[in-house]
Amino acid sequence: MANDKSRVAFVNTENRQSGVSSTIKTLGKNPVKNKDVLIKPNFNTADRVPGSTHNDTLVALVEEVWKMGAKSVSLGERSYPLTRAVMEEKGILPLLQKLDVNVIDFDTLDRKDWVKVNSKDSHWQDGFRVARPILEAECLVSTCCLKTHQYGGVFTMSLKLHVGVVPTERNGFPYMSELHQSPHQRKLIAEINAPFTPDLIVLDGIDAFVDGGPMTGKRVQGNVFLAASDRVAIDAVGLAILKTLGSNAQIMKPKIFEQEQIARAVEIGLGATSPAEIEVVSANPESREYCDRVVHILHQG
Repeated sequence: MANDKSRVAFVNTENRQSGVSSTIKTLGKNPVKNKDVLIKPNFNTADRVPGSTHNDTLVALVEEVWKMGAKSVSLGERSYPLTRAVMEEKGILPLLQKLDVNVIDFDTLDRKDWVKVNSKDSHWQDGFRVARPILEAECLVSTCCLKTHQYGGVFTMSLKLHVGVVPTERNGFPYMSELHQSPHQRKLIAEINAPFTPDLIVLDGIDAFVDGGPMTGKRVQGNVFLAASDRVAIDAVGLAILKTLGSNAQIMKPKIFEQEQIARAVEIGLGATSPAEIEVVSANPESREYCDRVVHILHQG
């Protein structure tokens, strides 16, 4: 039954504000009403979109969350350079202040607020730590970009976005060194996602990297927005879009559910287990032809 499937809302657009609002509306759920909402953006660096979340996307998302009845809105992030410096370079702090958004810089968290996660089945050598605000969020909203990852991740969308909830060496933990040196990097990425579940995910694919990434790369116009609550489903559809656009061999050759991030996420129960469990819904008639092409590739693998 369609109601048992993971829904992914799809809109063909060049407008970020309408992309945010129409995909969330098409998704047909309101997980933020009367909740304290924490937004996790893609601020790994301050590079131009899709190197990082576009300011217009973040502003549109915050405005939409307020319209949907959020009780409060915060933004939490840990960047690769100093987080505060990335936000200042992007010019996002005055915008967030104007929108009454509380900023939580994970760099400033106390050691006790990096919560240890242990799993006997994990590929992490001795578990890992997650920022307490993520684990305790009443409502978690994640927003990611559409891009490849040249440093071992292969692609970076909703699963990879959450590497930013794990500390770096400057916080006193060596997890990023372990991640980037491990032969199991893509499995480690999936496993980071196990202790928490976003209530809403919005993917901005107006601009995409089809090679290179995550900071800079071969840029093409994807002209698409997605929304979902299933990280596996939205990443699978994102991979189908990259295949539609024409990407590198690491994207084009493997089947979508054979990608290690996806396969490991499925193994640990994070979302849809196959294309048959994903329902991609076009937000409007103008998006249907593009959506149908992507769905065809999704089911081909």
